[in-house]
Amino acid sequence: MSNSIQEILKKRPLIITGPCSAETEEQVLETAQELARLQVGDIFRAGIWKPRTRPGSFEGIGTRGLPWLQKARELYGMPYMVEVANTKQVEDSLHFDVNAIWIGARSTVNPISMQEIANSLRGVDIPVFIKNPINPDLELWTGALERIAQAGIKTIGLIHRGFSVFGNTEYRYAPMWHLAIEMRRRNPELAMICDPAHISGRRDIIQAVAQKSVDLDYDGLMIESHINPDCAWTDKKQQVTPQQLKNILDTIIWRKELSDEATFNSALEQLREQINHIDDELLDLLGKRMQIADKIGQYKKDNNITILQTARWNEIIDRETKKGGNLGLSPAFIKSYLEAVHMESINHQNKVMDQK
Repeated sequence: MSNSIQEILKKRPLIITGPCSAETEEQVLETAQELARLQVGDIFRAGIWKPRTRPGSFEGIGTRGLPWLQKARELYGMPYMVEVANTKQVEDSLHFDVNAIWIGARSTVNPISMQEIANSLRGVDIPVFIKNPINPDLELWTGALERIAQAGIKTIGLIHRGFSVFGNTEYRYAPMWHLAIEMRRRNPELAMICDPAHISGRRDIIQAVAQKSVDLDYDGLMIESHINPDCAWTDKKQQVTPQQLKNILDTIIWRKELSDEATFNSALEQLREQINHIDDELLDLLGKRMQIADKIGQYKKDNNITILQTARWNEIIDRETKKGGNLGLSPAFIKSYLEAVHMESINHQNKVMDQK
């Protein structure tokens, strides 16, 4: 790997951009030229092979588009990366001297595909970015990471592009930030890039999603840009022009994880200590709550009463949701919290019921 791509990958924030799909040589070069003119983007991306949900959709221009990306790099100085899903695609990309590759959500979800890609990368020194699997499963994401690492790839990054879940309406793919945060916690040494275009599915909320990721200390963004998004052959609603991309990046408040200000750090430490004490108190209270649940379980067992009391459960949800709202807590949080406490209470009562 050249020193230049290594240095570029250290940049924070790292901006990866380019069209969803490489469509024509003219479209690729015009997009790259405009990005270079505006000085937007560190790595140029374009889909050469497009895994589509249903047959009949545009599935990418194929290998003949790789020389277009090479030419864009030669003319405008941006290294380029593409998505790969099998051995042939890896080999073709390497033949055309790709600077980095990413593995898409539909490949990450399939361990067989991941192993094939990993095998084809053995002995290759190239950065590999791995998108989260299309369904919310951290073990699949972790497994994909482990397969690539075992192939000897030294420079690996993660891309959070959202998850496909039933009932999601606001986003194209639900961000489920807590899963990406947990993946980051498990792998703090790896760069975490957010793909707000795929999460959003529409350009009007890309900035808000990007800002959220910046606030969560992500290392960069992958945002699709196209010289004429409304005429794009794929995902036209989530692509922006290079100028729109620049506007988005200019309006983001770029934050940092730490501060050198002694006063700030002292004040923050005091507030965190307060949170530590409150967390301890909450755990003590939850422990006492479960002791009462044990007693209730014994009473139900002695009287042959079922554990689940639906009317009581609905009463708790209604009462606590209303009270939580008055305390500034969101209904979604209250529901998740109550469900977790309720399941723990049921587990405690089950143990009592099972005792002989």
